[in-house]
Amino acid sequence: MAASSIRFGAGVTREVGMDLADWKVRHALVLTDPYLRPMRPVAAVLESLESNGIAYTLYDQVRVEPTGESFQHTIGFARGVEFDAIVAVGGGSVIDTAKAVNLYTCYPPEDFLDYVNPPIGKGLPVPGPLKPLIAVPTTAGTGSETTSVAIFDMKHMHAKTGISHRRLKPTLGILDPDHTATPPRHVAAACGLDVLCHAIESYTALPCAERPLPARPIVRPAYQRSNPISDAWSLQALAMTAEYLPRVFRDAGDEEARGQMILAASYAGVGFGNAGCHLPHGMSYPVSGNVKSFRMPGYVAPQAMVPHGVSVILNAPAVFRFTAQASPERHIRAAEVLGAHVRGAKAEDAGRIRADRLREIMHGLEIPDGLRAVGYERADIPKLVEGMLPSTASPSYRRVRRRRKIWRRCLRTRWWRTGRSWEDSYRITTSRTFVHRALPAGPSTSSVTTYSPAAL
Repeated sequence: MAASSIRFGAGVTREVGMDLADWKVRHALVLTDPYLRPMRPVAAVLESLESNGIAYTLYDQVRVEPTGESFQHTIGFARGVEFDAIVAVGGGSVIDTAKAVNLYTCYPPEDFLDYVNPPIGKGLPVPGPLKPLIAVPTTAGTGSETTSVAIFDMKHMHAKTGISHRRLKPTLGILDPDHTATPPRHVAAACGLDVLCHAIESYTALPCAERPLPARPIVRPAYQRSNPISDAWSLQALAMTAEYLPRVFRDAGDEEARGQMILAASYAGVGFGNAGCHLPHGMSYPVSGNVKSFRMPGYVAPQAMVPHGVSVILNAPAVFRFTAQASPERHIRAAEVLGAHVRGAKAEDAGRIRADRLREIMHGLEIPDGLRAVGYERADIPKLVEGMLPSTASPSYRRVRRRRKIWRRCLRTRWWRTGRSWEDSYRITTSRTFVHRALPAGPSTSSVTTYSPAAL
């Protein structure tokens, strides 16, 4: 098992500069996105660096939902900077981009796809140690501060893929609940549902004992399937999410709930970072990659976008009805941890119980239910199947037929026990009063800021 070091506590961001100073870092590359640039999390990191005499270069044009092109653009910028550590301030998009920057600047490959996971790339192992990377997450979702994967869109394939290796894990994750007070409640909900799916998928993954022994430790995959250690982290993350995500959604000022959710994200990251995820995440990638015009409330982005957590949970009820037959006892246990009534449940009930409980949670968080709610139709199924295949095993005809059947089930829009569409329900529920600090209307005008203590 592998995991990043984690530090948790309100205001703990002020220690980032101290850590870099202790590591004898002279110049840090700070990465963030244009929407976070004027916000408190970035300011707190820069204040800590300056107070500890650390020179830095700040790049604030990291793309939300990164692509292969955006990875390469940021890598190209970083190659022109002399730095000996990286600080990533943001959600999973920023942290994953920082992992790629760290790898590609330390060990430049002949081709960008050399490190990318098969079947798209060669999946070459990371040759050696990387530079120190401190991750400062500003969302409670991806758990990227604990994981060894960097995910991005392959736009020409309308699919997602990634780079996976244990050496990509950040050196230190800074879990500061103060940084999760800003996101609007639908952003918090989408991020929290990613935590939920990370936990469930890693807990219900195939058993680790079925994986062949690798020839050498360096080629052992980061994802080892479900195992006793990951199980413990995943179940705890699931219990915390079930209790605290609805509270965060109702009240962003609930400090206890925000703190517990950012912990849950990291707990789930440790779980799935060692066990892996399965169908809901594999199916989510073409849902995000083929988006037409859908825009989720609360998100400020120049392009249409199905947020990652939403694209995952949309497929989950149909998927778990299908996968429950493989391990009904684990599916029932996960449903119980989420709050479902399972007394007297039979093995054949596992999928239904699990799916119904997930839909109840989605309804409570005002999340669209079914792929039609985000703009997909039956005619889109072939390209959704095609986009899913790069993240799963080599397809046979039988497997493709089965995947088409799952996708058809995912199309069904069922707004939980109501006759309303998701859009109608959203219009009704948003008439309530909720107070959140709004995201800025657009990116900051500056993309690069350089600071040097010698200039003072």
